[in-house]
Amino acid sequence: MPHKLRKTRKYRGSRTQGYGRVGQHRDAGSKGQRKVGRHKHLWSYVVTHEPDYFGKSGFTSPQSLHRHENTINLKKLEELAVASQQEKPPIDLAALGYTKLLGGGKVTKALTVQIPSYSKLAAEKIKKAGGEIVGSPVNGE
Repeated sequence: MPHKLRKTRKYRGSRTQGYGRVGQHRDAGSKGQRKVGRHKHLWSYVVTHEPDYFGKSGFTSPQSLHRHENTINLKKLEELAVASQQEKPPIDLAALGYTKLLGGGKVTKALTVQIPSYSKLAAEKIKKAGGEIVGSPVNGE
């Protein structure tokens, strides 16, 4: 609990705060884990004795290696298929840069879709409309 008679409050205006000559407690730092002055007056020490003091090394978290998939929903797929007048228009989504088909939206036209991976819901909706998917399912369907 802070109180008004702490040492720093007591020595306000005294220049050295009870430490004697200016500079006696300089370089000591207040945090035990860090080593002050490594980028300033102790730089020559770092260069000669601890060349690996700065820089990254060690473990990389698996969460930082998250893979980004370019997904498309059935809603957009329906918009792509509107231009074609064929019975079962083939749509190669992999050639368009998509890696996964998701089941958001409706499909009213029978389509033949080629994609590397897809969700179960997307597969159900396309089969219900009379179409088919060429590719591998997401959860080993």
